[in-house]
Amino acid sequence: MRVVLDTNVLISGAFYSGPPLQILQACMGGEFQLALSPQILLEYRRVGQEFSQKRSSTDFERLLGLLVAQALIVEVPDLARPVSRDRQDDKFIACALAVGGEVIVSGDKDLLTISEQLITPVLRPREFVDRYIGEGS
Repeated sequence: MRVVLDTNVLISGAFYSGPPLQILQACMGGEFQLALSPQILLEYRRVGQEFSQKRSSTDFERLLGLLVAQALIVEVPDLARPVSRDRQDDKFIACALAVGGEVIVSGDKDLLTISEQLITPVLRPREFVDRYIGEGS
């Protein structure tokens, strides 16, 4: 299954525990294929570097490297028109559409609000874990 992770899920999983970490571990373990675009990767790096300055105990670049090594990275055309209230979220929608992603995982209210209007559903990290990973992870 191909999944697109919003930056908030990646950062939460990299620097904290809980469902986002379980999702990252499942991606690194090959249970799911992370799909991303160069624009998403740039945002991951930028935000990850900001968090790394505050929480130096996490080797964010190493973690990101492990994820990217297994990820499907694709060039994604811009959407024909804005979809989300926050245009910065459109890159996640565009990526999911481009790769046939089955789900976008996000805690972002703008994405969650429009989930029912999208071909690809948006699930909160806990919902994703409960549905696809289960309690055993």
